[in-house]
Amino acid sequence: MSGAARTPDGTSVADLLAVAERVARAAGRLVHEGRPARVEVAATKSTVTDVVTAMDTAAEQLLREELAALRPDDGVLGEEHGYEPGTSGLTWVVDPIDGTVNYLYGIPAYAVSVAVVADPAAGPDRAPDPATWRVLAGCVHNPAGAETWTAGAGLGARLDGVLLQRSEGPQGAEASLETALVATGFGYDPVRRAEQAAVLAGLLPRVRDVRRIGTASLDLCGVAARRTDAYYERGLNPWDFAAALLVATETGVRVTDFAGGPAGGAGLLAARPALHAPLLQALADAGA
Repeated sequence: MSGAARTPDGTSVADLLAVAERVARAAGRLVHEGRPARVEVAATKSTVTDVVTAMDTAAEQLLREELAALRPDDGVLGEEHGYEPGTSGLTWVVDPIDGTVNYLYGIPAYAVSVAVVADPAAGPDRAPDPATWRVLAGCVHNPAGAETWTAGAGLGARLDGVLLQRSEGPQGAEASLETALVATGFGYDPVRRAEQAAVLAGLLPRVRDVRRIGTASLDLCGVAARRTDAYYERGLNPWDFAAALLVATETGVRVTDFAGGPAGGAGLLAARPALHAPLLQALADAGA
């Protein structure tokens, strides 16, 4: 427990991490094993391309039931059912299927994301906010890819139980802007997509290449695992990145918004420290 963050109710970070992994794996089994041959769209959110499946709703309900049984005094903030405050000072931030469009099409790059945060500014009428919260523990579980990332504040981050090293860039070499492999994502609103396309057009000539996976949590974990050098996106929700944020920062990745402040809906950039500043400038030059 040396170096681990203190929690409002005195629970150890290790115990919270165990809960996060347990419930994420339970939801992952439901999502993966219960996937029908043809997934139907149950509803849409912001646009007709921003879909919700029946499994999104069922998986979040499972997460809430599991957490209520294990941690009845904690709050829950989820993508499908919103915010339910608790009394412990802790809130679970959950995404039942991050990468729903991938899930819809049978692309094996989707994840269950579960994190627990402490936010002294949160209350009955105010959900935890990435600008003021501390992420204490998190799990990103990809049931289709059979990979699980876990992290505890002060305890490091792991991929399938193996500690991820705090090293600089692929194979220990620090990437330059010109050699950086950068991941990104796009929103569903047509106006925002046009803006993001313009930023991408300005950035692409300055980096090695760009990858688009379609799952924010896996993109962030990919930087932590040195599969890419950086990841940026605008328009994310708290549940999209809460768990993966901790996985990344526990491996030495710097995560900010596009102005160098706390990451959030206005922007998220994750990169190794030496690459972060030049990439931040490149995004600014491109209009991000």
